[in-house]
Amino acid sequence: MSTDPKIPMTPACFDRLKQELKQIKEHDRAENVRDIETAREHGDLRENAEYHAAKERQGHLDGRMRYLESHLSHAEVIDPTIVKKEDKVTFGATVTLNDVDNDTQVVYYIVGEDESDAGSGRISISAPIARAMLGKRVGDEVIVKLPKGDREYEVVRVEYKAIP
Repeated sequence: MSTDPKIPMTPACFDRLKQELKQIKEHDRAENVRDIETAREHGDLRENAEYHAAKERQGHLDGRMRYLESHLSHAEVIDPTIVKKEDKVTFGATVTLNDVDNDTQVVYYIVGEDESDAGSGRISISAPIARAMLGKRVGDEVIVKLPKGDREYEVVRVEYKAIP
């Protein structure tokens, strides 16, 4: 029985990682092998920059492939649109917070590490602000400990819907 932890991700992320793995296996690796063979034909491998670049790319592709296979095999796919409609914050929630200090609102989508993008409001479930929000309900206070000091928010809305 495996003791490896599950990796939460949305269906869109799971599909994207699966497609990337397929691309590497079916196209990128074959292209890389051709690049290595072509570079070998140029002679002395010790001073062949094309060969060394192709071998480096091969290592990158192999590492990425192992990463993707591991994440996909440990994936716990959670569809935010079918999460039991709760009023508390969990994975897949779209959370609207009010910044208590400046009375502005911000919206965060709690997603997996492979799909986080702070610029678009997608934060990893392991990010400090996401961890501070987990289990909170509308009206609850959220205190985020940051290097510059604590930041205080209030949960305004918790929704479970498709993440853009």
